[in-house]
Amino acid sequence: MKINSVNLDVVAVRRSQYPDEDLPEFLMVGRSNVGKSSFVNTLVSRKNLARTSARPGKTQTLNFYLVNDTFYLVDVPGYGYAAVNKEQQKKFGMMIEEYIKNRHELKRVFLLVDFRHKPTEDDLLMYNFLKYYNIPVTIVATKVDKVSPSKKDKTYKQLMDTMKLVVGDDIILFSSVSKLGREEILTKIDNLSIEVI
Repeated sequence: MKINSVNLDVVAVRRSQYPDEDLPEFLMVGRSNVGKSSFVNTLVSRKNLARTSARPGKTQTLNFYLVNDTFYLVDVPGYGYAAVNKEQQKKFGMMIEEYIKNRHELKRVFLLVDFRHKPTEDDLLMYNFLKYYNIPVTIVATKVDKVSPSKKDKTYKQLMDTMKLVVGDDIILFSSVSKLGREEILTKIDNLSIEVI
């Protein structure tokens, strides 16, 4: 897939603000600092479309990026960031839950996990939450370039054993440095978008 156009089309905090074009949507979720902004920027080949920050917790809204005028990438606040107070965390949680429960345009969720570490309790909670609503999930294992080749097989097995994926879900290894996984993800989005039409 060639990316011809992309822009931050809608910023929302509630259902009434979501886009109304009825285009397929692909949600990205993950822990704060897992590399969601770098993931977005790499996918669409733009350096600073999504703001990357050394300080986690930067995204505080639902950000709808319109790509090629044919689908949306939806970025949401990261979870598991201790410096965001409990009240704010609860608000983020409700905002994400409202979107997931009510959005028929949502075709798949990309759940980003840090390949260097065993998935956290929060990662498992998010996966199980998505499965409760029968939403298809692709686990995107980020920062693969930071794991030495000799440890990759062991790390991959640990990821598989921990996540216990249901049939139909999959794992894609991803690196914003080497672009590993980019074409695979874009092909998946392309195929799912065609199915909708």
